[in-house]
Amino acid sequence: MKKTLLVLNHLKKAEFIEDYAIGGGIAAIFYIEPILTYDLDIFIILPQAKDKKIIDLTPLFEELNKKGYEWKGEHIIIEGTPVQFIPADELETEAIHNAQDIDYEGIKTKLFSAEHLIAILIRAGRTKDIEKVEKILEQSTIDHNKLETILVKHKLLSKFKQRFGNQTNEKK
Repeated sequence: MKKTLLVLNHLKKAEFIEDYAIGGGIAAIFYIEPILTYDLDIFIILPQAKDKKIIDLTPLFEELNKKGYEWKGEHIIIEGTPVQFIPADELETEAIHNAQDIDYEGIKTKLFSAEHLIAILIRAGRTKDIEKVEKILEQSTIDHNKLETILVKHKLLSKFKQRFGNQTNEKK
């Protein structure tokens, strides 16, 4: 994954993407015991996304194609790692802007905070996502005030409470 992150940082430096952060299962691994995950979910903000209503990933994928990276299903394989690029919506953009800077084997990258990751997983609502939320709540230190603020802002509090009760109120 180290080489994959170098490629992602190049894409940002070359302005094919404005910013990015790691989400999904790989992000969850930083907060919980290891789980099986197949791909690297990269949430991206595109430079043209601010000015246009249509998201155009063509320049990004053309750059990766020039470098010899190929598609396999819904992923582009970068240095052996299946990567899924996900253009960020409002919640995900907020998560990228508030992502924590981390060092992965000497490479700087960004990772969704546990609180934003929980909100995104709650919104997705798949069984595997809810299981990740359960593990994050059990195994990580969560800023419950921050979590509740995010859930309220993005109208996810009732969905969270249906599954987890008042856990946002714990450890305040």
